[in-house]
Amino acid sequence: MEFEFEGRTEKEAIDRAAGELGLEKDDFDVEILETQKSGLFKKGLVRIRVHVPNFGSPVKSGHSSYRPSDDDGMDKTRIGKPVFGEPLPQNEFENKMTEFTSGLIERMGYPGSVTIMFRDKNKLGIKIDSSHSSILIGKKGKNLDALQLLLNIYAGRIGRDDVRVILDTENYRIRREESLVRLAYNVAEKVRESRASILLEPMNPFDRWLIHTTLNDIGDVETKSEGDGLYKQVRVYYRGLK
Repeated sequence: MEFEFEGRTEKEAIDRAAGELGLEKDDFDVEILETQKSGLFKKGLVRIRVHVPNFGSPVKSGHSSYRPSDDDGMDKTRIGKPVFGEPLPQNEFENKMTEFTSGLIERMGYPGSVTIMFRDKNKLGIKIDSSHSSILIGKKGKNLDALQLLLNIYAGRIGRDDVRVILDTENYRIRREESLVRLAYNVAEKVRESRASILLEPMNPFDRWLIHTTLNDIGDVETKSEGDGLYKQVRVYYRGLK
């Protein structure tokens, strides 16, 4: 089933769709129908079409996902919804991944319990509950990113490089996303006031993508990535209204 929604930004339109349909963002696919830049006398507008498979049917263990375009070589899919009913491994692959994760953090000296956070055809979320979560997360999530990379390497070595593994603890990735959205708007406001550019701290591809998309529909502000390697910086600068 298909529905159409509008918002000032892509994120606002998607949030509105999720709220009105009573679904998680990973429960539907999104098609951008129209994007209007904001101008001096008009507000920006994004119109989307939402495709919901089996709308109204009972929730199943798998779900579809909204996947933004990938210009950095990484899966920028947002965090999936929690598993309802069974957080324990359901097959050999999930068993291997949870056991590998448990063994990894134990060898690091920071043990904890490992469960399935969400599951999808091409995506698996793993959650760590530990009293050492702050250490496992690390500064700006770099330890968590490193652990997630190891999990994806291991998944590839056991023949499942078709699955993207997402690792989280203490809902860090959701909290980080909310923090970055606030940062993006605050920086945009400072750029508008000063008419100067601001260079943000180095970020991983997903965090940079979030900054870019958050500010994409602010007509007088632009963003670009600078630097080399995985952790590049985003520059936010004023361009004026066209």
